Amino acid sequence: MKKSATAGSEPASASALIDNRIAELGDWRGETLSRMRQLIRETDPDVVEEWKWMGTPVWSHGGIICTGESYKAVVKLTFARGAALPDPGGLFNSSLDGNVRRAIDIREGEQVDAKLFKALVRVAIELNAAGAKSKARRATAK
Repeated sequence: MKKSATAGSEPASASALIDNRIAELGDWRGETLSRMRQLIRETDPDVVEEWKWMGTPVWSHGGIICTGESYKAVVKLTFARGAALPDPGGLFNSSLDGNVRRAIDIREGEQVDAKLFKALVRVAIELNAAGAKSKARRATAK
């Protein structure tokens, strides 16, 4: 989804809007969001960056992988189907009671293990791909 950066100008791409959000934050939250974005892109060079829900960065591949929200005290990475993902490294520390989503809240000064995070992103992509295959099989069976 695209949004206009200023009235009368060309719509900004989702990637440009995410760049702007990171720059606007201008503190540890921007640095953290930038680092996590970089890890997602390193894990999946084909990831699609989107801008949804009135200003939320979203990373997708065959479905939503995660969103990246910034609040006063945390940067929150919410995995759309996190409850279905194995998390042997224990990265999920928020939204643990939900039936679908799980989140990673990162506070100032905290670092997320890059290797564990990339593994979580890979599994989320695999789950999206498995869901797409399952939907295709059901559609052809009708």
